[in-house]
Amino acid sequence: QVQLVESGGGSVQAGGSLRLSCAASGFIYGRHCMGWFRQAPGKEREGVAAIYTGSGNTYYADSVKGRFTISQDNAKNTLYLQMNSLKPEDTAMYYCARGLSIYRGGVYTCWRSEYNYWGQGTQVTVSS
Repeated sequence: QVQLVESGGGSVQAGGSLRLSCAASGFIYGRHCMGWFRQAPGKEREGVAAIYTGSGNTYYADSVKGRFTISQDNAKNTLYLQMNSLKPEDTAMYYCARGLSIYRGGVYTCWRSEYNYWGQGTQVTVSS
């Protein structure tokens, strides 16, 4: 069965960095979407970044552009999220997920597509 296990969360000061990892198993890693999401208390879950594993195309929320980088190691079936210049508002539980691309705006995209497999989450806390 599909299993996604996040790691790398922790507590850092504003301006610091963390790299989250998501180890995937139970499925063939390729030609699908992998994404990072986050949810803070009292807020809706939001997409942070996504990548289409087949092409490597990436997508980012405006709030993290220029600070976060999503990447993958296909050989290791592992997804990463490098988070730099962290801000207190980045504090949240971070989840990785697998989903399918959707056809929107004339292209296939992983942004706001359907994600149906989720990891357990890893907590990121950024203090000021």
